[in-house]
Amino acid sequence: MAEQYHTYCWQGINPQGQKMSGEIQETSLVAVKYQLQRQGITIIKLQRQRESLLRRYQHRIKAKDIAIMSRQLATMLGAGVPLVQSLQLIARSTPKSQMQRLINRLAQDVENGTPLSSALKTHPQQFGRLYCNLVLSGEQTGALDHIFEQIALYREKAEQLKSKIKKALLYPTMVLLIAGMVTAILLLFVIPQFEDIFESFGAPLPLFTQWVIAVSRALHNYWLAMLIAMALLVLLYQRLWRYSPRVRHISDRLLLTLPITGRIVRKAALTGFARTLATTFSAGIPLVDGLSAAAGACGNRIYRDATLQVRDHVIAGMPMNTALRGTLLFPDRVIQMVTIGEETGAIDSMMNKVAALYEQEVDDAIAGLTSLIEPLMMLILGILVGGLVIAMYLPIFDLGNVIR
Repeated sequence: MAEQYHTYCWQGINPQGQKMSGEIQETSLVAVKYQLQRQGITIIKLQRQRESLLRRYQHRIKAKDIAIMSRQLATMLGAGVPLVQSLQLIARSTPKSQMQRLINRLAQDVENGTPLSSALKTHPQQFGRLYCNLVLSGEQTGALDHIFEQIALYREKAEQLKSKIKKALLYPTMVLLIAGMVTAILLLFVIPQFEDIFESFGAPLPLFTQWVIAVSRALHNYWLAMLIAMALLVLLYQRLWRYSPRVRHISDRLLLTLPITGRIVRKAALTGFARTLATTFSAGIPLVDGLSAAAGACGNRIYRDATLQVRDHVIAGMPMNTALRGTLLFPDRVIQMVTIGEETGAIDSMMNKVAALYEQEVDDAIAGLTSLIEPLMMLILGILVGGLVIAMYLPIFDLGNVIR
């Protein structure tokens, strides 16, 4: 298990008698004192920096940070800067304290003689199996700069795709939330005012109006219980999704069948599959291991299970194109490109073309989704609010019959 690094603030006097201060990431107070004493610094003040929950949240390590670090390493190694020095320079330039601790730990491990691939394996949350295998391949071939260039490109493409999908789904989510809030406000505060007026009419209300008033009363009387029930349902689903493979499987299958977003999820899964397979194959990683990595990069359990099935068939001696066809999930053009790649020995080149093709299709689908969602959301908002307004004015339209 990896040791936990912390940030220590210190003040001291160097051998020239000058006052100095700074921060050090280390595992213990003793280790910090040893470092400073080796530099000839007389310690005046030394204490561990306490991070607030907000600061920890703001400084948590994201996939985007690992992509940036990979790009910086590719640039520095390509320029001939030694690995340890590259890591130290990146650590000094990164603004996030948790990222600084992580990179400093890697630099110290490498400086102590540990291969970078082994040092990365002690941080499985930040560096997955694919990342470590790619770095190991670079160490074995002596082309670590080239491998980090491939890793950086791979991670950047993955983050760009993820960001596009999130942005496409953010707008409809916000519109639906606003529509829900407006509807709740009308039901809680506006409808009860109309209800008092309707009671003075002395006539039966239209069925639609009665239904809206009943919903308003239920929401007014049980809003807290409804809110708690919704929160519990969300928490229950999150827990089931995290610990139940069956729930994740059903959820991912449902995503693929949705009329609008299903196509985007399917194309994104194919992009992840092709991009990962291209990266691993060009790095010299065996096809079977590449398929294992591609399964995890699909982002959907249906495609993940299908890819693992393809891997098992390849292990048994079946050509990959035949195995892909048997899953009934991969389009004919993907299978055709794989067939050409197997015949010419250029699977990485063919998979890169597939990834580029589906990335463009995802972009086009997201652009189409964005233009379609705006009028659709306006229609939903209009139906919700307009329906409530009509329900309240229906009795007023019948007021003439009551007077006669």
